[in-house]
Amino acid sequence: MSIEPDGLDELREQIAELRAKAEERGIDVSDQLGPLESKLDTAQDEALAGLSRFDRVKLARNQDRPFTADFIDGLFEDFFELRGDRAFRDDPAIVGGWGRFGGRTVMVIGHQKGREMKENLHRNFGSPHPEGYRKAKRLFKLAEKFGRPVITFVDTQGAYPGIGAEERGQGAAIAENLFVMAGLRVPIVTCVIGEGGSGGALGIAVADRVLMLENAIYSVISPEGCAAILWRSREHADQAAEALKLTAPDLLELEVVDEVVPEPRGGAHRDPEAAIATAGEALERHLASLETVDPERLVQERREKYYGMGAWEES
Repeated sequence: MSIEPDGLDELREQIAELRAKAEERGIDVSDQLGPLESKLDTAQDEALAGLSRFDRVKLARNQDRPFTADFIDGLFEDFFELRGDRAFRDDPAIVGGWGRFGGRTVMVIGHQKGREMKENLHRNFGSPHPEGYRKAKRLFKLAEKFGRPVITFVDTQGAYPGIGAEERGQGAAIAENLFVMAGLRVPIVTCVIGEGGSGGALGIAVADRVLMLENAIYSVISPEGCAAILWRSREHADQAAEALKLTAPDLLELEVVDEVVPEPRGGAHRDPEAAIATAGEALERHLASLETVDPERLVQERREKYYGMGAWEES
């Protein structure tokens, strides 16, 4: 699904086709195609600059954006997945395990969606059950036991609201994670890579540093859900998105996130490898700044960070 002006995608494909044919014949067409590519870049930048908040929602949901598994493959060496909550079952909507990042061993955890129907059904469309959050809690405590930092990737519309999930304590599982992460005595860095939906996102995102990809979103409720409550119709989702202020620049201004990670021109789905590399540099920088902080101070500053969020006016 494209949100760019009609013709840009077609023009991009034509340029790529011309370049490929020229390379096959050993012809240099840089002088001819260079100005055209420059105009395309300008048009693309103008299109992205004019996006509404709901357009950003559509970008955040693009199926070609890199998912948690892509970040793990691109940034972590020797990843060893750990499964199960030791109480009910494994939840494939959350993946986690040990990996090597920047020469250090870390615990990496994240929501995982699927790109085709079979995988999406297996991953429950990235919406975890309580056992997913209990698995994450187990891995948080394991990281603390061995004194290893935690990196999490957020990409979910929200925790699964089904009857079975509620019967097995969905709300309690998320609340326990918030409590555990608030007091974890190791550094925690989170990156919102796609959708950050409500408590389902926050259940693995109480961190010392919260990063957000440029076209990701982070909100207490989806625009469609908000519209259904306020206007009794999902057709007002675009208005809800404007009111929710759920984009990365909005949340940086509100001091909910600490850094907006720029995406490649056109969005992370245009060049996933570049998006992953840029995010990796930001994660490394923030993690390095936290590693020398005393555990007691780490916990104190993390709690103060969340206690200090929000603003209100007394009438």
